[in-house]
Amino acid sequence: MKIAVVGGGIAGLSFALALQQRGLSCEVFETVPQVRELGVGITLLPHAMRELAALGLQDRLEAIGIENLESVFFNRFGQFIYKEPRGRHAGYATPEIGLHRGKLHRLLYEVALERLGAPAIHTDHRCMRVDQDGAGATLHFVKSSTGAQLAPVRADVVIACDGVNSSVRRQFYPAEKVAFAGINTWRGVTRHKPILTGKSYLRIGSIETGKMVIYPIVDSVDEEATQLINWVAEIRRDDASMNDWNHQGNLGDFLPIFKDWRFPWLDVPALISGAEQILEYPMVDRDPVPQWTFGRVTLMGDAAHPMYPRGSNGSAQAIIDGRTLAELLVQNSDPLAALQAYEALRLEPTARIVLTNRSVPPDFIIMKADELSGGKPFDNIDDLISQDELRRISENYKKIAGFSLDAPKRV
Repeated sequence: MKIAVVGGGIAGLSFALALQQRGLSCEVFETVPQVRELGVGITLLPHAMRELAALGLQDRLEAIGIENLESVFFNRFGQFIYKEPRGRHAGYATPEIGLHRGKLHRLLYEVALERLGAPAIHTDHRCMRVDQDGAGATLHFVKSSTGAQLAPVRADVVIACDGVNSSVRRQFYPAEKVAFAGINTWRGVTRHKPILTGKSYLRIGSIETGKMVIYPIVDSVDEEATQLINWVAEIRRDDASMNDWNHQGNLGDFLPIFKDWRFPWLDVPALISGAEQILEYPMVDRDPVPQWTFGRVTLMGDAAHPMYPRGSNGSAQAIIDGRTLAELLVQNSDPLAALQAYEALRLEPTARIVLTNRSVPPDFIIMKADELSGGKPFDNIDDLISQDELRRISENYKKIAGFSLDAPKRV
């Protein structure tokens, strides 16, 4: 069976490794000419780590990231709302890890080269379209660096892992657009002394008045035990035009929102201003679609179910997609039936997460506190809502996302 994987990001490479582990081969076609450590931070939740640990990667991931001890929520006045232990500290078998997205991608790429062999990984291949016939599928590529046409590739099945702007998905949904609801984000990494425990994942404020997500991704980068702190600034504006991807961010566009956010435990304007580079991103997703599989082609990861980057679930769901389809391709003698079975298992649960991330994300805890306080400072959070009720909000999200402690170990 010839399996072609379009896209060599987190989804495509973890899927390729899952196939290789089960005795199936594939070829991966990645757009970029050279894989580099780009981007900012990412969090690997316990269900993502469970899958990556099964691929034999846990030790290597722990060595390049920081294990989260706790998740802590504050309002925009720096007042404590809620906290909970995370990963192994909450009873999971695997840790929750914060790390640089580029380092995760580099690790997956290097392991794929080791296990699949260099001839199976093709860079500088931009997929233009996929044609199908009764005997197979034909992929058409151009060289990303020059635009020159490359030789077509034949395969029995094609798995599109080419992201939120997937060219393969566009063949089946040509009129579709990304869904933008006026939320823009800016992201950076700053050298900074450890915040709170030094292993704390922080959410402060809400998108209506300004929100920050902050967590460490590299420990002890100098003799003063400074960390690299990943941060994301978010705001919703009714008249907002959509940010671009990976463009240099302009401090003047968002720093004024946070100018008074100076708390005893953190100076937010200083954290933002201390970043060596700031990138802008739009907060976008796509409406869930009724179908991923079209004959010999199916969608995976962000090409199938792009979701708001809330709750760190995009990468986790992509990795679970890959393991699920790899298992089905081993179990089914008919690969087209395996693609259909994969869609039947994964389409509805991921659609539910897409919609939940829009309306009741993890930071709904802060939104609820703001609603009850009228958006003003309060004396004590327990006067507004109990910790048990806040915990129920948190646990509900975990259940929908598939990583509550009592969730099935394989989904």
